[in-house]
Amino acid sequence: MKKLGNKGQVFDQLSALGIGIAALVVTLVVVFLIMAQVGANTTVAADPNATLAVKTLQNAAATIPNWVPIVVITAIGALLIGMVMMFRRAA
Repeated sequence: MKKLGNKGQVFDQLSALGIGIAALVVTLVVVFLIMAQVGANTTVAADPNATLAVKTLQNAAATIPNWVPIVVITAIGALLIGMVMMFRRAA
């Protein structure tokens, strides 16, 4: 088996990035589902302040998915810049 050296490390980082993004997506889906269930629960007589806090949190958390593509593009860009720098040193 041939060692990949430094060039193989970039692909390891890319797979770690993919796993991290998948974990983030699963976590966001679970959190949003839980918040939706708590917000839609009308059978529990909760404190009005608690209900308002859940609604405020839902509104604030709704903007999180808008930031995910920016974070992903930035991470991939950093990996690509790292690859270019590695290939430049090798040449």
